Amino acid sequence: MSKSFGIRILITSFILLLIFPVFAQQSKGDLEKKRKKIEDEIAYTNRLLVETRKNKRNTTSEIRLINSKLNNRNELIAVLKKEVYLINNEISTTENSINNLNNDLTLLKDEYAKVIYFAYKYKTSYNKLIYLFSAEDLSQAFQRMRYLDQIGEFIRDEAKTIREKEGEKQSQLALLKEKKKEKNLILDKENHQVYKLEEEKSNKNQINSKILAQEKGLRAKLRKKEKEARTLDKKIEDIIASATGTKSKKNNTTYSLTPEEKQLSSSFVSNKGKLPWPTARGIVSESFGVHPHPVLRNVKTKNNGVNIATSGGSDARSVYDGKVVSVTTITNNNKAVIIRHGDYFSVYSNIESVYVKSGDLIKTKQDLGRIHTTGEGKTELHFEIWKGKSKQNPAYWIKK
Repeated sequence: MSKSFGIRILITSFILLLIFPVFAQQSKGDLEKKRKKIEDEIAYTNRLLVETRKNKRNTTSEIRLINSKLNNRNELIAVLKKEVYLINNEISTTENSINNLNNDLTLLKDEYAKVIYFAYKYKTSYNKLIYLFSAEDLSQAFQRMRYLDQIGEFIRDEAKTIREKEGEKQSQLALLKEKKKEKNLILDKENHQVYKLEEEKSNKNQINSKILAQEKGLRAKLRKKEKEARTLDKKIEDIIASATGTKSKKNNTTYSLTPEEKQLSSSFVSNKGKLPWPTARGIVSESFGVHPHPVLRNVKTKNNGVNIATSGGSDARSVYDGKVVSVTTITNNNKAVIIRHGDYFSVYSNIESVYVKSGDLIKTKQDLGRIHTTGEGKTELHFEIWKGKSKQNPAYWIKK
């Protein structure tokens, strides 16, 4: 065996060791819950796409929603594959159980046949007497008499055991049939999802081509959006500096918190990964960080938070207790609410009607304002989390 071939085997073995424990750790119930959650998200995305398409104009928002749906579709296919893997394991276990039962039944029936033959041979009283009187002494005769009694008892017990094993085998065969039926249903779903995935990819490519035909207008919208993002960024920094009395020294920020603010900050941190969504319902249409533009080639966009697409008429809501430190205007239809949580700040922008004012004490999930719906049918909240002047990835903070 060559050295390179040996290395490939080691690498493959290592990958399998990584993959299979993941399958083993996820129960069928967990996978079914995850599948239903993804299917629900796909259905909700379709609903948002219907809202976006009402204006009969193709937009980058539509592409982002389709991308989100494609990601969910890929994840759903992966979940279905894991379900098939687990069912195959169950089928294999059931088949092994049936094989073991068949082996047991073969042995039991062989033993039973031998005993039945012996019992048949001495079934008459005359043959039994001959068997008993042919004993060498009284002790052996007594033992033979006990043996004949035990044979009768053994035949009854053995027959009962064989019936029970046969019943168990029939139950296992019925279970096997159900497992195979369940597997076929899951495989049908997987094939359907693969078909839908290819269909949606084709649809996305068609929409991409139509949008690219309006590239000039698209770039103008991108510049406008980037300008709004810079304006929001600057205002957030100014508001945080004002709210904290921050003093900058060689790019370090220092400020003191009151005991109440320290407690709130600590409580906020302890809920990292468990904070509620800033909308009652929605999907992440753009995540934190730098990304390729969904349509324009060789163009990257930067997001200081996350964008959450939701239904028209939806409200933004606070992710945690805190105090409103600012309600600031970015454009006529784009206002931002900034809430302080001790050392942390949450930002909710693209709000057209604000329900709160600066200085208000806010509770978790309290409505802050109506999210703006554009003429293109897009309803999208922009959400950020800051620690002092440091931007945080909201995905690490809100509940999955």
